[in-house]
Amino acid sequence: MLDPTHTAIGTWSGGRFMRFGEPLDDERLIALFSPDEAIKTVITADVYGEGAADTLLGQALRARPRHAYSLVGAIGHDFYRGERAGAKGFPRFTHSELRGPEQYGDYIRMATERSLERCGVDSFDLLLLHNPDRIGYTSEAVWNGMAQVRDAGLTRMIGIAPGPANGFTLDVIDCFERFGELLDWAMIILNPFEPWPGELVLPAARAHDVKLIARVVDYGGLFHDDVLSGHPFPRYDHRTFRPAGWVQAGREKLEALRPIAARHGLTPLQLACAWDLAQEPVACVAPTLIQEPGLSAKAIEDKRAELAGVPAGTVLSDAEITEIRRIGDNVGSMALKGASPQHEGEELPDRWEVQERLTDIARRWQIEPARDLVKRESPPAAALGPS
Repeated sequence: MLDPTHTAIGTWSGGRFMRFGEPLDDERLIALFSPDEAIKTVITADVYGEGAADTLLGQALRARPRHAYSLVGAIGHDFYRGERAGAKGFPRFTHSELRGPEQYGDYIRMATERSLERCGVDSFDLLLLHNPDRIGYTSEAVWNGMAQVRDAGLTRMIGIAPGPANGFTLDVIDCFERFGELLDWAMIILNPFEPWPGELVLPAARAHDVKLIARVVDYGGLFHDDVLSGHPFPRYDHRTFRPAGWVQAGREKLEALRPIAARHGLTPLQLACAWDLAQEPVACVAPTLIQEPGLSAKAIEDKRAELAGVPAGTVLSDAEITEIRRIGDNVGSMALKGASPQHEGEELPDRWEVQERLTDIARRWQIEPARDLVKRESPPAAALGPS
């Protein structure tokens, strides 16, 4: 059995389950998800398609020996008893109307076993707590339940996967401090055009020996280099929620990065992956692979081949890493989820106030919430020319 390798395919790719680009048919999806010698890690979440992503992945894994790939699962949204709330999705299993803390362990065990059954395997290499609410970051009952499925042999390792939106910075660090001895991995959003706020958790992850999977490495598909100004996003596409002008601004930054990519013989996607992998302790990158609409769009199979060609070792110099970070600077560009100094009032499923414990954590990790975790009225534009 394998730990997650430096590149991974997620079942959110391909448009079927997370609505990015054009949805692929079964044959192309199975080929996309199938691990091979170049990409040995696959990631799924039980809530995608209410189990359908697991099932399709199971078909992709059927002919592969279990020792030849690393399988990452994720549980956390209760689509068994919970009711979907439109675009907000299914409630977390920790919702008080579904169960109390004394039942968390039973749910985690049940959800893990059912996901494994759909995937057609006996165990995960890594099981992630998917998109937790505040309870998920802080509850001993939750993490005792995660540890119990590991101890039962249903997974070798456990970790946490915040999201799907950006933020949760202090909450992730709090989880590291509370349960760091249990945690092996975490998943964060990180790419050259969105270094903030994911970069703020890197020191704590290093200190607690938690390895990181980076997702959204492609920055909404821009690093695939076939999303141009005026791109025809389908009406249902999740990227329509990004702010106006994000494609044009990103394309300008991308042009500034091309000389660096060319020096190393890398495509833009490969450069983005190399930059992420240079951020210790990022050890795995999982960009979204998207089949864009239109006859001129790059085939998703070609995008998979680019991901397969990402080098595992160090590629970029320290100066290049710094320059890419400068070009992509996005500090203060968006409102963040999780504990936020800009949230007041009743706690929401994905946003809450910065409580005293988190204020102390911020101080220890040299984070000033009112400066470092807020959306600015006029965020500074990243410089595009030479320093």
